[in-house]
Amino acid sequence: MLRETGTVLMLEQSDKRLEIDTSLGFGKFNLEIQCELSLQGVTGLFGPSGSGKTTLLRILAGLENRSKGSVSYGGVIWQDSTVFIAPHLRSVGYVFQDARLFSHLDVEGNLRYADRRKIPKNRLITFSEAVSILQIDSLLHRETDSLSGGERQRVAIARSLLSQPELLLLDEPLGALDVVHKKEIFPYLQSLHRSFGIPTIYVSHSVTEMAQLADNMIMIDSGRINSIGSVSQVLGREALDWSVVPFEPVAILSVKVVEDFPALHLTRVAHGEQTLMVPSLKNVQPGDSIRLSVRATDVVLATSKPVDLSVRNVVLGQVKSVKTAPGTAFATVTVDVDGTCIPSQVTLEAIDELGIETGLPIYALIKTATFDRSFSGGLS
Repeated sequence: MLRETGTVLMLEQSDKRLEIDTSLGFGKFNLEIQCELSLQGVTGLFGPSGSGKTTLLRILAGLENRSKGSVSYGGVIWQDSTVFIAPHLRSVGYVFQDARLFSHLDVEGNLRYADRRKIPKNRLITFSEAVSILQIDSLLHRETDSLSGGERQRVAIARSLLSQPELLLLDEPLGALDVVHKKEIFPYLQSLHRSFGIPTIYVSHSVTEMAQLADNMIMIDSGRINSIGSVSQVLGREALDWSVVPFEPVAILSVKVVEDFPALHLTRVAHGEQTLMVPSLKNVQPGDSIRLSVRATDVVLATSKPVDLSVRNVVLGQVKSVKTAPGTAFATVTVDVDGTCIPSQVTLEAIDELGIETGLPIYALIKTATFDRSFSGGLS
């Protein structure tokens, strides 16, 4: 859970708090972050390129000694006006976008190096566990320059785990990968927290990655926190100004699996009192909770329930807001469907002709095909 207290943003109900009150300026850019987090699951750090995501991670890892202010984790001060704990003593695992493996060591050598440098503690991730969960046993005797992009990232994550981190920082680990290798590594990222329970901060400027991986989310822009909350809250927040955050509006639907139809390659899911048909979902059972995304451009609105239509998903909601995009022919209409805000991109002409305004009951039409099979994430 996250809450805001004055100027301090807080994530509640966890044992170890990450307290950040830091600033760092260079050139015309200035990062100023004040927040207090009790990290639960995966916290997504989201924002456009150049917003300060990597800079903040580097401060947390102890790689930016020019920063001012304070950082502490679990009551231990990592940095303030008189203290600066070296990176290797912070018990932080950091996975970079480019993996940064040691080229003079093979895969096993990279892993053993981290294993030897770990900070002793009660809970240990063993060598065999890290190798098994990332499925890299067949790579152990390979040279690092012979690995694919996806293989390099899996090795980098395993190496980070073997340092026995209390906090795992993943800095756009998919950023340098093509689509094929992203799909290769994604299941491993999804399984990390379930397997080891290490609090994780995941950096990305991809809405898709946030929806699939993160439980909670911090959105930053121009070095400032723009919004904070659960993924569904942040991406579905009516007050979120999508004209400032340059991404297509999306909704994250928390749904329950109702029934699978193998012959039709479809799965029925329930959202509140209404149901949706989505492409068949793998490795799920009736009753399982999952997340699905809906893009604003994939939602069509109707003021009366349509009939004789190929679109299978028609849900009833109420218009919550209408926000125009200056200088364009479009507006984002936010529809409240059983407590979830679903955005739809609509022309100003259509809004005028249909009389769309706040409070109007309205039907949202969503094509089944717009739910990507790979775009679902289990809920804890």
